[in-house]
Amino acid sequence: MTYSTLWQRRDQALGTGAELFYDKPLEIVRGEGTYLFDSEGNRYVDMYNNVPCVGHANPAVVKAMAEQQATLNVHSRYLHEGIVTFAERLIALHHDGIESAVFSCSGTEAVEVAIQMARLVTGHKGIICTDATYHGNSELVGSMSYLGTEMSEMGHIRAFPFPELYRPLEEGLSEEQLCDRYLARVECSIESLKAEGSDFAALIMCSIFANEGPPEIPSGFMEKVTKLVHNEGGLVIADEVQSGYGRTGVWWGYEKTHFLPDMVVTGKPMGNGLPISATAARKDFVDAFRAQKDYFNTCAATPLQAAVGMAVLDEIERLDLVRNASEVGDRLISKLKEKVPEHDWIGDARGFGLFLGVEIVKDSASKDPDAELTLLLSNRLKEKGFLVSYSGRFNNVLKIRPPLVFSHENADAFLVAFDECIGELSE
Repeated sequence: MTYSTLWQRRDQALGTGAELFYDKPLEIVRGEGTYLFDSEGNRYVDMYNNVPCVGHANPAVVKAMAEQQATLNVHSRYLHEGIVTFAERLIALHHDGIESAVFSCSGTEAVEVAIQMARLVTGHKGIICTDATYHGNSELVGSMSYLGTEMSEMGHIRAFPFPELYRPLEEGLSEEQLCDRYLARVECSIESLKAEGSDFAALIMCSIFANEGPPEIPSGFMEKVTKLVHNEGGLVIADEVQSGYGRTGVWWGYEKTHFLPDMVVTGKPMGNGLPISATAARKDFVDAFRAQKDYFNTCAATPLQAAVGMAVLDEIERLDLVRNASEVGDRLISKLKEKVPEHDWIGDARGFGLFLGVEIVKDSASKDPDAELTLLLSNRLKEKGFLVSYSGRFNNVLKIRPPLVFSHENADAFLVAFDECIGELSE
C-alpha cells in the first residue's frame, strides 16, 4: 500500500480534515522508550507525547495490562480492591485537602466532572478561565477554549488575559504591579458574571498554563488569585492533565507554581496510553457530586484502569522519573536560553521540567509572532529525527514535551539538530 493511498483511505474513513502533524505526515508503526519508528524504518526522538510518560511500550505497563485483562475487567459496580488501592495511592500524592476521586477516561470528561462538582458545591454556574486556554473538546469544556478578548463573555463563562512576563498587559511595570493588573482582570471577570446573574462558581486553569506557552508568570500570581477566588466564594480547579505526574520536575504543577487548588484534574499520562483520568477533591465535594449526579462511566474505575494506573506509578518511582524530569529539563532549558540573545528570531525560551517552549518571533524588538517559521522549524526538526509541535496564543511556540524517560543523551542530540536547523534557516 502506498503512502498516498493510506492518506486517501484515512480521509474517507475518518473524514477529510482529521488532524495530522507535519507537511508530510508520518506513518508511525512502533514505539519504544523515547523513540518512534515509521513504516520505512526511520527512528525519531519523541519530544511531544506526554501520554506514554514512562516510555512507549513500557514492559511493566504492558505486562500489567495483559495480565489484568486476562484475569478480569468489568465495570465499576462491583467491589474491587485494585481500584480502591489505586485511588488511595493517587490521593496520597496530593496536598491534604484532596481526599477522594472520581475516575473517568479522558481529560475532557474529568474537567466536565470538576465543573459540575463546583457548580453543585457553590450553587452557582459562572466559570472563569484564561483567554487562550484549552481544557477539552466537549460542548461545555470546548466552549472555554481559545476564547480571546473579543469573545470573552459567553453565557456562564468569562475569560481573562493569561498572566505572562514576555508580552505583559502593560509595559514598564514592576512584577508586583503587573501581578496586580492581572488580578484586577480576574476581578472584572467575576464581577461581569455577577452582573449578568450567573454568580461565580470556579476558576479553572492549567497549573503552568501549558497551552498558553507555557509563560513565565508574575511572582505570587497563583497564590494571590487563589485567595481572590476564595474570597469571592469560588473554587479553584487545577487542570493537571499536562502538568501533572512529574512533568514539571515535581509531582504536580501546582507545587511548582505555589498554590493549593480545591480540585485537581488529571488524565493523559495516568495510563501510559490506556484511557484513565480523574477528578480529585475534598470528600464532601465528591460526596455531594455522587449524591446529585449518580455518575457512572462504563470504562472508568475498572480493574484494568487500576492495574495499569498502579504500574505507571510504580515505574515513575522505580525509574526516578520526577528527578529525571527536573535534571534533564533544567539543563535543556538552560542550553536553549543561551540561544535567545544569539538569534533575533528566538524571542524566548522557558519552561518547567520537561515541558519547554521556544518562542519564535520575526525579531526580538517587536516580538511579532512568526507562526510560519515555527511550523517550518518543526518540519525541519522532523526531517532530522526529532518530533516537536507548536502551541501558544499565536501558534509560534515550539512545544517540547517528551516522555519522562527522555535522557541527557536525547537532549544533547536534539540541541545538535536544533543548531543545524538554525544554521540552515539563517543561510
